[in-house]
Amino acid sequence: MMTEPRARDLMTREVVTIPPDMPVPAIARLLALRGISAVPVVEADGELLGLVTLADLTSRLAAPPQATPSWLRWLFADPAKSADRYARTHGFVAEEVMSTDIVAVPPDAPASEIATTLERKGIRRVLVTEHGRLCGVVSRSDLLRVVTNRETERVELPDGRIRAAVIAAMRREDWADPFHTHVEVRDGIVEFLGFTPGREVQRALRVLAEQVPGVKGVRDRTEPIMPYDQVLL
Repeated sequence: MMTEPRARDLMTREVVTIPPDMPVPAIARLLALRGISAVPVVEADGELLGLVTLADLTSRLAAPPQATPSWLRWLFADPAKSADRYARTHGFVAEEVMSTDIVAVPPDAPASEIATTLERKGIRRVLVTEHGRLCGVVSRSDLLRVVTNRETERVELPDGRIRAAVIAAMRREDWADPFHTHVEVRDGIVEFLGFTPGREVQRALRVLAEQVPGVKGVRDRTEPIMPYDQVLL
């Protein structure tokens, strides 16, 4: 089976970066010209300082929060958070408006870990860093190559091993029922027989089987299980 690629294998190495003293209007023009949604801020020696995103810049256009009485602000406001928001919405150069809460991974991070990070954080890209310096960027489109390679990968395995792998995968899922749903494999084609609760499980079984190495196709010949309250005694 193909070894899982790492960040260093997937990342774009030629990354557009900006210095910390780059003016905000110039950053906005750069993002528009390059058609990108974010740009890292780095020192001359390559040290990563932060990231300026379109959201950082467009937030400057949003209406300021409604003013509250000064004594209430003094009681409940978070000075550090308020000061950071003010600097980022009023700053003139990159280091004043950039985000410093950076999501980064090391060069040896596996593709699955990167995908999990993107999903959990709800972001489109992750920076690759080593010793505090920017090495590259991995985006969702870079991960798409991994999916494409997996889809085109062909592995020849005996039918018995494929059947065992499918059954083992079913036993790991609480929605699958190996007792009522039987598995047969012939020439790499997985065939489900017996009974399933409905279309949702049938679809999930197909997806489950398609992920097993060596599977060339899936046939579903299961029948729906009649709900208990419809069974005639």
